[in-house]
Amino acid sequence: MGRVGVLLLNLGGPDKLEDVGPFLFNLFSDPEIIRLPFRWLQKPLAWFIASRRTRTSQANYKHIGGGSPLRRITEAQGEALKEQLSDLGQEANIYVGMRYWHPYTEEAIALLSQDQIEHLVILPLYPQFSISTSGSSFRLLEKLWQENPKLQPPEYTVIPSWYKQRGYLQAMAELIAQELDQFPNPDQVHIFFSAHGVPKSYVEEAGDPYQQEIEECTVLIMRTLNRPNPHTLAYQSRVGPVEWLQPYTEDALKELGEQGVKDLVVVPISFVSEHIETLQEIDIEYREVAEEAGIHNFRRVPAPNTHPVFIRALADLVIDSLTQPSLKLSQVTQMKKQVKMYPQERWEWGMTTSAEVWNGRIAMLGFIALIIELVTGRGLLHMIGLL
Repeated sequence: MGRVGVLLLNLGGPDKLEDVGPFLFNLFSDPEIIRLPFRWLQKPLAWFIASRRTRTSQANYKHIGGGSPLRRITEAQGEALKEQLSDLGQEANIYVGMRYWHPYTEEAIALLSQDQIEHLVILPLYPQFSISTSGSSFRLLEKLWQENPKLQPPEYTVIPSWYKQRGYLQAMAELIAQELDQFPNPDQVHIFFSAHGVPKSYVEEAGDPYQQEIEECTVLIMRTLNRPNPHTLAYQSRVGPVEWLQPYTEDALKELGEQGVKDLVVVPISFVSEHIETLQEIDIEYREVAEEAGIHNFRRVPAPNTHPVFIRALADLVIDSLTQPSLKLSQVTQMKKQVKMYPQERWEWGMTTSAEVWNGRIAMLGFIALIIELVTGRGLLHMIGLL
């Protein structure tokens, strides 16, 4: 087969407080995130928004140690995966490609080309597929290889989603069980699955399979856990004026409090590494919401990080992909009822249906809220401060 490489894809995050401003600038400079009618506005608007948000964002990162641990954890996952693959008889080079901070996807592609990788496995660190996460990274890869075909390895395969993988489900079940067993009555604790939300239009208009995969993943984890606990699935990180998948995490927490729930274990189901949305949004913001609702026994399940069962699951995914027919980036759009990974590229003013489809990605990171503030002078900026 020749030299094998594994490309781990993730969002990225600022390593230290000084990185927050440049990181935000990269986010807002991306035309895949904010789609403007005039390209020359892109970088000036990105600079303006990043400048306004840097101080608030830095304050949030101070709460979690002064920077995102995402790079450190992802690189540790890569090292553990390399070792696990070697133990299973498969040597491979591991590369980390982040969308908006170092090491960038472009850097990873240059390295694997320099290493003369002959067969590449593209493995996004998002268990469930969404057009806003895995899809965005796939789009970038396509662009890079179209611009410079020499960077593309002779053979590659894509793993678009892997929420059904047995090892992943087992790792999640073990992590949940560890938290449940900290309570006097573990079987009576309410299990609260909190997934990152997406605009409803992603699912209804763009055909995003994310909601279906999240719901099925929740069922599979509970089946693997095999305990009688009641459970709830909700969606966090809602921003902007468009409708997002429901129920919303904050609303669901309040409702459980009204129902008299006192013991709660929160499961960050769509995240495999600790970062701002687990350490700050769940651990600080949602904990406060829960306590105000009367839920005083609040525990959060850690992300899989380098859990041995989880790393073995990643290794099994890689090995299985090497023995199966290759799946190309162009084929991903044909999966799951011919999902359209990227809605038609056109600009429309106002909150029309088609504009919501495209602008849903803006809402994903709070950009609609920022643009509305720029136009109207009215603030909708609370959640984007998490960035």
